[in-house]
Amino acid sequence: MNTIARSVSTPRVDIDNARLGRLAIASLHAELACDLKPGLVTPFDTGSHDDMDAGTFLRSLFALRHYFRAIASAGARGDDFEVLRQHGIAAEIAMLRATGGVNTHRGAIFSLGLLVASAASHRQTSGTTPTVEQVCDGVRQWTHALDAAPLDPHSPGQRARTRHGVAGVREQAAAGYPILRTLALPTLRHALGAGLPREAALCHTLMQLLAHVDDLNLLHRGGAEGLRWAREQATGFIADGGAFAPAWRARLQTLCNAFAARRLSPGGSADLLACSWFLLQQEAV
Repeated sequence: MNTIARSVSTPRVDIDNARLGRLAIASLHAELACDLKPGLVTPFDTGSHDDMDAGTFLRSLFALRHYFRAIASAGARGDDFEVLRQHGIAAEIAMLRATGGVNTHRGAIFSLGLLVASAASHRQTSGTTPTVEQVCDGVRQWTHALDAAPLDPHSPGQRARTRHGVAGVREQAAAGYPILRTLALPTLRHALGAGLPREAALCHTLMQLLAHVDDLNLLHRGGAEGLRWAREQATGFIADGGAFAPAWRARLQTLCNAFAARRLSPGGSADLLACSWFLLQQEAV
């Protein structure tokens, strides 16, 4: 535990934590607002879902507005992992209450929450703005606690994880989110640096994630065959130029229709996309 960080509480730190909290919510909103996401909810489409729409996500975001500031403050204080976990549990309860029991952001509460806490921890202990790599690597301070924390064996994601023998987001967190450091952020930086608008860059990054992630939502909905099919479609989209191709929007709309027809939804990849946007944006605040 970082006793120096715990002993310090200043208006400057409080402002930084509030900014990180707002940025986390803004990143989740950026993911929601992004159109043309195969199988996922957008402001114009419910994708493969019949139990949620954009309004459901907005109610969830409103319910979570205090959570990310609270977990940033906990990270800055150097609180134990169990404190972070209890913040996450309370946030999930608030989310389910706001959505009538619909899981909109469970994965983001976990991953984005840990990244926010790590960013706040680094800012407090070093006095500097962390890089993407430093934020991701900072999550590894909780590796042992992550390994020991209880899992919900009844959740769809954990059932899929056990049935198919794949690593989940817990393993990604314990390893310092290598998928974000080595794939998502380089893809997003390149797309934006090459001049793609934000929405196109986010779509391109989502499809790159989809091509590589063992997405538990896809495994839950479509089994191993559904995951294989989805990854093949994403790989083909990227190989054909992705969002750099002239007709990328039409190609992605076709994929959206195909995912909806199969009721496949890459929710895990969407969570990682929101995390990617947060990591990039926090470097500027």
